[in-house]
Amino acid sequence: MNLPRGRVLIAKPGLDGHDRGAKVVARTLRDAGFEVIYTGLRQTPEQVVAAAISEDVDAIGLSILSGAHVALTRRVLELLGDADIPVLVGGIIPEADADELREMGVAGIYTPGTALAEIVAEVERACADG
Repeated sequence: MNLPRGRVLIAKPGLDGHDRGAKVVARTLRDAGFEVIYTGLRQTPEQVVAAAISEDVDAIGLSILSGAHVALTRRVLELLGDADIPVLVGGIIPEADADELREMGVAGIYTPGTALAEIVAEVERACADG
């Protein structure tokens, strides 16, 4: 029996209703051997963190296309507190915002065109480091 490479929560926080990218990443991670929990659309940061803790995940992937990536990610990180769960963020993220997200402690940032193999490798690294 093969053990999963890690448990990853994929979440769509906020009012963004576009989930194709999140589903592609979730499926790619699953096919790469990760156990993936997908929370669905329109989750609050509180719901995301509660699910991550109850599912005992190794990493959280946030997919945000609404432009609220900084505020939503900041809230998720605040709610995680001392929990050692790396957070990765994908979406339409301007470079200035990417820098701010990195300063907050985000483990990875992915914009359209990022190779799926790169995402898999970085999620694996985050799961191992977390």
